Amino acid sequence: MATRNEEWSDERLKGYLELLPPAGMPRDYAILLKAYRGMTAELFARFIPFFVEAGNNINAELSDGSTFLDHVSKHRKSTEYAAVLKQAGAKTGTVHSM
Repeated sequence: MATRNEEWSDERLKGYLELLPPAGMPRDYAILLKAYRGMTAELFARFIPFFVEAGNNINAELSDGSTFLDHVSKHRKSTEYAAVLKQAGAKTGTVHSM
């Protein structure tokens, strides 16, 4: 988890790209979720270009069709994170009811 005055190197940010997902969760979605939970909005903004440049899917979907932008958009204090995702091409998904 990031603290306000902590320095994060590019290598530390890129380390998130190696994370493995829990069972049943798309790898790219899991990476975004971990980054969102562990980084300040500023760090997240630095991380997303690495994520995209590595060929990861900014619009990875869960089985219900929701994207990570859908998840972030539900949170009151996530406006900066959502803006970063949108700048990188993130879109909302089509949620399928089960």
